[in-house]
Amino acid sequence: MKTNHISTLVIVLSMASATSMMGGEFPVQSLVQIQAKAQGAGVTVNDPGDRAWVIQTSSNLTAWSDAGVVKVHKGSYGSLFSNNVSMPGLYFRALYDPTRQEVASTVQNALLLPSTAFNYSTPVLPPNFLVQPILGQDNTPTTNMTTDAGAALGRVLFYDKRLSTNQTIACASCHRQENGFSDPRRFSTGFAGGSTSRNSMGLSNARWYQRRHFFWDERANTLEDQVLAPIQNPVEMGMTLPALTTRLAAEPFYTDLFTRTFGTPDITSGRISRALAQFVRSIVSTRSKYDAGVSNRFANFTAQERLGRQIFLGQVGNATCAACHGTDNFVPGAAINNNGLEFPYVDLGLGGITGRPQDNGLFKVPSLRNIELTAPYMHDGRFATLEQVVEFYNSGVVDNPNLSPPLRNPPGQPPGPRRLNLTVEQKAALVAFLKTLTDTNLATDPQLSDPFNYGK
Repeated sequence: MKTNHISTLVIVLSMASATSMMGGEFPVQSLVQIQAKAQGAGVTVNDPGDRAWVIQTSSNLTAWSDAGVVKVHKGSYGSLFSNNVSMPGLYFRALYDPTRQEVASTVQNALLLPSTAFNYSTPVLPPNFLVQPILGQDNTPTTNMTTDAGAALGRVLFYDKRLSTNQTIACASCHRQENGFSDPRRFSTGFAGGSTSRNSMGLSNARWYQRRHFFWDERANTLEDQVLAPIQNPVEMGMTLPALTTRLAAEPFYTDLFTRTFGTPDITSGRISRALAQFVRSIVSTRSKYDAGVSNRFANFTAQERLGRQIFLGQVGNATCAACHGTDNFVPGAAINNNGLEFPYVDLGLGGITGRPQDNGLFKVPSLRNIELTAPYMHDGRFATLEQVVEFYNSGVVDNPNLSPPLRNPPGQPPGPRRLNLTVEQKAALVAFLKTLTDTNLATDPQLSDPFNYGK
């Protein structure tokens, strides 16, 4: 392939030619692309095995010399190899040689970490987060307080596909930053192409949840327990903890990061758990339009948003949203709730864990923060839009034996689920209010983003 700028022929090796040239097997699922550019050759390698690839040049297609090595750090990497203008007609090729894998992934070449560590340990929180009841919702254990080094290590782990058995899925694959650390798909796709049985909930402000349990059915007692479960799940990541610790210990940048965090290079499942939990707790949202309005009595709200807030709080109409999404974190207190999605139950929720009939259909209530970004909604992702969610609570709650009291008609009215009877205007106002909880900073915050170096 040639361009108008330089006389450069680019060779993209096929699997067949690569196998023939190397005298061995071409790495499975690997793809090499070379494109002619004004400055030389742009080389992109996709390789879930994170191997090193040798880039060579030639002026006659016979004698080849090394131009450099592309080291893949997390599935893909690209580099620009400059064209020698004194040698028009320069050829490029990429090859994989299993005997030339001496290039190590160090912190410096594998990761794009700042010279001064990000502040994870002491985030600036608004005054309303520093008093009850929000103080009592904080699930950070005294045995795993967040540190700058620990959360930075957790961030690397969170985005690393090495945590899945075939190195194709990371925690971030199902908890995407741009989607409020949730999955825009109704069900997430695992390492072998299978689907999860529930939607991946958003992680914004997971640090605050009074009941302290995790997963929709609260089967994990702590966040430290939860973060290890997807890694070992046969659908999600399909890994074993012994295999994971062995894999990570082979990466020099991990032994360095674990030393920075824990004082020694030892990589254990307990340390992986603690670091991941620290990072997840650092996903803190406090810079939404709602937060800006707390200190000025929401003078920054539109008339529609103010009406939506009044409806949410039950000051207009008979909605009881705040009963299950209370405080400025929009999470529940001591209760786990049944919101009347269905009866008979398709998913037993907490009841599937405890075996108690009174727990059937009970699910964790996540924070509403960044709810605009986290569609689809509910544990099974059945609702695609906030409008559908509002209409469900307005007119669609299904009566069942375990329906939570805030969703039932109050005493003196016929028994059954509460109907809000909101007007079209009121439903639109409630959606507008929910969108004031969106923190666009969180969706782009560099200290929460993918830290891997993918090259040029």
